[in-house]
Amino acid sequence: MTATLITGANKGLGFETARRLVAAGHTVWIGSRDAERGRRAAEQLGARTVPLDVTDEASVQAAAAAIEADGGLDVLINNAGIEERGEDNTVIGPAEVTADLMRQTFETNVFGTVRVTHAFLPLLRRSAAPVVVNLSSGLASLTAASRPDSPGYAYPGVAYPASKSAVNMVTVQYAKAFPQMRINAVEPGFTRTDLNGNTGVQTVEQGAEIIVRMAQVGPDGPTGGYFDAEGTLPW
Repeated sequence: MTATLITGANKGLGFETARRLVAAGHTVWIGSRDAERGRRAAEQLGARTVPLDVTDEASVQAAAAAIEADGGLDVLINNAGIEERGEDNTVIGPAEVTADLMRQTFETNVFGTVRVTHAFLPLLRRSAAPVVVNLSSGLASLTAASRPDSPGYAYPGVAYPASKSAVNMVTVQYAKAFPQMRINAVEPGFTRTDLNGNTGVQTVEQGAEIIVRMAQVGPDGPTGGYFDAEGTLPW
C-alpha cells in the first residue's frame, strides 16, 4: 500500500487531498502543527496523524522517525504554506514588505519544504515509486508576473510569489538530482481557504485535483515540471 505524508493537512487543500488519497487506497499521514486538530482530521478521514511543524527541525525529525518506524514513505506532499496579509486581510505590497516578513514567509514555504524533503529523502529513496509534490502557485511564474494579460499580473504581494518561485527552483534541482523520483510543483488555483481569507474563486475539491493527480504519477510520469489542472505552466 502507498504511504503518503501531507504537511499542513488538517484543513483546506491538504485535508481534501488527504480525503481523496484515502479513497484511492493510500495510507495517508496527516501532518499538523496542532496535534489535536490533526487527530480529529485523521479520525474523520480514516487517516493517520503525526505532529509536524515544518519550521521546527526537531518536529520534522521526530515525524520522519515515526513514519520510518511504521514502514516508510512513498509520497511526500509539501502542502504547508503561508501568505503575507495585513490585519485587514489585504496583501502586503512592495511599499510595506519588510525583510522580517519575507523571512517569515520563506521559513514556512521554502525552508520548510526543504527541511521536510531532506528529512524524508532516506525513506523516499527506499520506495519503489517515490513521488514528491510541492505546492507552488501560478503567482510563482515570472513569465506570467511580467505579462499584463496574465490573471495574476495585478497581484501586489512580494513575499508569497517570491517564495513560491523559490519552491519551483527547489523542485527542478531536486528532480535533476534524483531522477528515480517523480518530483513536481503544482498550482492548485485560487482556492477558497484560510490561507487567503477564503477569498478564492474555486472550491477545495477543484483545487485538490492537480495535487491528487500528481501524487499518483507512475515511474514513467513527468518530473521537474510545473503544472496546473490544465497542463504545463510557464516558468
